[in-house]
Amino acid sequence: MVGFTTTIPLEVLVAAGRRPVDLNNIFITAPDPQALIEEAEIDGFPRNICAWIKGLYGAVVRHGIDEVIAVTEGDCSNTRALMEVLSLRGTATIPFSYPHDRSRQAIGRQIDQLAEYFAVTRAEMEDARDELDRVRAKVHEIDRLSWEENRVSGEENNFYQLCTSDMNGDVTAYEKQIDAFLEQARAREPRRDTLRLAYIGVPPIVDGLYGALEEMQARVVFNETQRQFSMPFACTDMEEQYLRYTYPYDIFTRLEDILREVAKRRVDGVIHYVQSFCFRQIEDLIVRRKLDVPVLTLEGDRPGPLDARGRIRLEGFVEMLKGRKA
Repeated sequence: MVGFTTTIPLEVLVAAGRRPVDLNNIFITAPDPQALIEEAEIDGFPRNICAWIKGLYGAVVRHGIDEVIAVTEGDCSNTRALMEVLSLRGTATIPFSYPHDRSRQAIGRQIDQLAEYFAVTRAEMEDARDELDRVRAKVHEIDRLSWEENRVSGEENNFYQLCTSDMNGDVTAYEKQIDAFLEQARAREPRRDTLRLAYIGVPPIVDGLYGALEEMQARVVFNETQRQFSMPFACTDMEEQYLRYTYPYDIFTRLEDILREVAKRRVDGVIHYVQSFCFRQIEDLIVRRKLDVPVLTLEGDRPGPLDARGRIRLEGFVEMLKGRKA
């Protein structure tokens, strides 16, 4: 197993025959993710540090992962310190950076350094990219069934796109799971929802958000970051692919994609999820100024069910949007 702190060029690990593990996924799907956070705090992590960072640390320790690719530029500003703590424990840490200037030469060097570490060639990576792109295309179809044909729920859309970050550690098994879901989804009757929503920001640490919205007759038809994990753009090579992938770059790069998709998917309102103690909260100022549809900013801290306050705020937002459409 090779763990990683956020999406990296997955083609490298697949070409190397290694099992990719997105630490975020095994943290949040753990039977008791709160326990992983508590283990990190027992080991000395401050309480006022983002719960995701502590969960990633706990996941590495719990699963005995001895190699971790740490994205030190283009993601959480605390990753470098996490990398140092893991090194202290004897975990091999491999740095990877998304260049701030989005330079083709710079991203190419990062990909090549990662490939050199895992002893794979460009040709092997391109073969792996062909395999991964076949699976990604099927996930793009799930996304289309969500917003264009209204046959897929917001939660399902979130799940299948989210899993493309590591293909659940097994590309073949994950593709079979997708095929079975697509067969089922295509046979469904289209949903009749009152409102169409977008979800932007990092995936939620809380449970039940999508289900709560659908109880209110509102459905998420655009999951911004999760869709980016699935590499939604047709690209000629890996450099282009990881330059067009918007998540690790500035908010204005992300907003170009968000604005385009909000218009195309006929979105009525946007939920901007922000994580407690995360620098991305500051970007909410820009999001609100640039989007021309109503925005609800929803903050999460630790894993657990959607709380009463969050539900009340969602209910108020949905009622306001219904009033605008009436």
